[in-house]
Amino acid sequence: MTSLANEPELLSRTEDGIAILTLNRPEARNALSVSLLGALRGEIERWSADPAIQVLIIAGNGPAFCAGHDLREIRALKSRERYEEVFARCSDLMRAIRRSPKPVIAQVHGIATAAGCQLVAGCDLAVAESGARFATPGVNIGLFCSTPAVSLSRAIARKPAMEMLLTGDLIDAAEARRLGLINRVVPAASLAAETLALARQIASKSSAVLALGKEAFYRQAELGFDEALRYASAVMVENLMQADAEEGIDAFLEKRKPHWHD
Repeated sequence: MTSLANEPELLSRTEDGIAILTLNRPEARNALSVSLLGALRGEIERWSADPAIQVLIIAGNGPAFCAGHDLREIRALKSRERYEEVFARCSDLMRAIRRSPKPVIAQVHGIATAAGCQLVAGCDLAVAESGARFATPGVNIGLFCSTPAVSLSRAIARKPAMEMLLTGDLIDAAEARRLGLINRVVPAASLAAETLALARQIASKSSAVLALGKEAFYRQAELGFDEALRYASAVMVENLMQADAEEGIDAFLEKRKPHWHD
């Protein structure tokens, strides 16, 4: 599937309370141009603020999920200020994913390399087809993947992260799952359906609880053990005070399906 010249770089649609954002530069393997970085961040923020949306999926059109930054565009910039703009936009995108109250799932096919691998690592969950491959190959062209390293080193252990960063080697989907970079490996023919099924499962939960839980997960991960326990305990108390917690516990005790207050 290819995009027409007048099509936008990012496609957006909704289904069953799920926003599906599709990178649409297939001829460039969905390389992240400055404009695409801004568009993706904008759509994540837009759907994150929509109470009708529970989960976001990021997918790619064409033969690859995302080949990283647009190197042709970067070479044409030729100034420190423009380089700074590229990485500021990329950082803003990663912050938008992390700060979104909605779970964000990467739907990965083909390759996810450099900033594309960063995008996968930065999402809350990732589902990949069995032929997908992942790499941070910047070291091979004299441009160490320092910004992808931020998300990668928070998604997998440090030594395998450093091996990916220092060698630039591709790893397959099975290895990516073993390392913890992705959650599930599925046949290519069922990638979209399997990702949507996971999104629907999550979307059936309380949106208030999902938002609280996502924020708490990332905050506690950056704290020391004792501080994390204190913080998580306070979050549990806050959670218990919510109407959806009362409803969920009552439904469990009464052996019925909960009715969330969303």
